[in-house]
Amino acid sequence: MDRKRILVVDDEIYIVHILEFTLTMEGYEVLTAADGEEALRRLEQDRPDLVVLDIMMPKVDGYEVLRRIRADEEFRQLPVILLSAKGRPIDRDTGLEIGADDYIVKPFSPRRLLEKIQDLLERAKLSQVSNY
Repeated sequence: MDRKRILVVDDEIYIVHILEFTLTMEGYEVLTAADGEEALRRLEQDRPDLVVLDIMMPKVDGYEVLRRIRADEEFRQLPVILLSAKGRPIDRDTGLEIGADDYIVKPFSPRRLLEKIQDLLERAKLSQVSNY
């Protein structure tokens, strides 16, 4: 089985460390970025299987990163989970309308996020199989 690559994008270093530890322990390869510009570079360079994306970040915010992902034919189907302190229904609705596959509010349960990641990767795998 090949290791799936998860890109974790957040400017809060402790969030990155928690996710890096949790995902690595589950056998994932973890890539990180501290802002939206770096996330877009890592996306092109490293080709992750899924992105966990904060919204409020320096340089390019998560909404804009998500818009660019969905506008790019190559990455349009890439699973993206928004992970944000913005917990109002309007924030969640905006994220889902832009194209997030899921929206999780901070503080969050690493176990719940892991379950969402596993579900989305399984769905992506099934979608690829059905496209052949």
